[in-house]
Amino acid sequence: MRVVLAPMEGVLDYRMRDLLTQVGSYDLCVTEFIRVVDQVLPDRVFHRYCPELIDADVYGSRTKAGTPVRVQLLGQYPEYMAENAAKVIELGSSGIDLNFGCPSKTVNKSRGGSILLKDPENLYQIIKAVKDAVPSDTIVSAKIRLGYEDKTLAIENGQAVEAAGADELTVHARTKVEGYKPPAHWHWIAKIKKAINIPVIANGEIWNLADAIECREISGCTDIMVGRGALTIPNLGQVIKQESNIMPWSEVLAILSAYTEFETHGDKSKYYCNRIKQWLKYLKNHYQEADALFVEIRRLKTAEEIRAAF
Repeated sequence: MRVVLAPMEGVLDYRMRDLLTQVGSYDLCVTEFIRVVDQVLPDRVFHRYCPELIDADVYGSRTKAGTPVRVQLLGQYPEYMAENAAKVIELGSSGIDLNFGCPSKTVNKSRGGSILLKDPENLYQIIKAVKDAVPSDTIVSAKIRLGYEDKTLAIENGQAVEAAGADELTVHARTKVEGYKPPAHWHWIAKIKKAINIPVIANGEIWNLADAIECREISGCTDIMVGRGALTIPNLGQVIKQESNIMPWSEVLAILSAYTEFETHGDKSKYYCNRIKQWLKYLKNHYQEADALFVEIRRLKTAEEIRAAF
């Protein structure tokens, strides 16, 4: 079984990948999506989203803990997606992931992300162009939802992904319209898996070990992807794979402190206050101490004040 750390826009950046892979026993990370429009992007864009590429010759596009990192691209034009994919592989990415699941209205309005689930042919053309543009041994994966407004094209989209030559498929078990509202329809992943022959990774509403077991049973998938659950239980990968105990609060607090040092000295420091409060909201699902800490800092507006609280 593999447990993959999901790409979460505005959340799972380089620093978060670094911290979580040190404690979570994750097998793969996927970056936040990189938007491709009508040009080949400069190296600095890929390096900004995936700093692990900067030392790819030394570390093989991995986190410091040794977890492979795969760059994710999002776009609608096959030729530009292909050219950028080829460049990403030249820079050292361990593979290419293609985003057909983003539910953002802004992204969908410009025909990116989950809007493409309405058009299996375009889906096919993008994946095929990317697969043809990279070396034959490159892993090309795709991430989809069950559909846009409904699930009528769920199986056809899965078949289009396979026919285009993708090596594996991740399915978020909800439509775009369903967003992130429970439940996740894991039985629909089973339907897609039954219709294709490439590996399928199940995603959606996996918050703990019990969810992971149930998801695997219902979906029939060996591998799973976790997103918000990894913010709720930082060592969730280890909990799922090894049935380990949830890490104690003292270790969680050490991670939060390390994150604080990362973010308040980095280029994203202006987002730190909102991000740490968001993380504590997830953590308090399992840790009473997180709830108390959130209450203490929720009205604080500067990184210096929050650092002092820690």
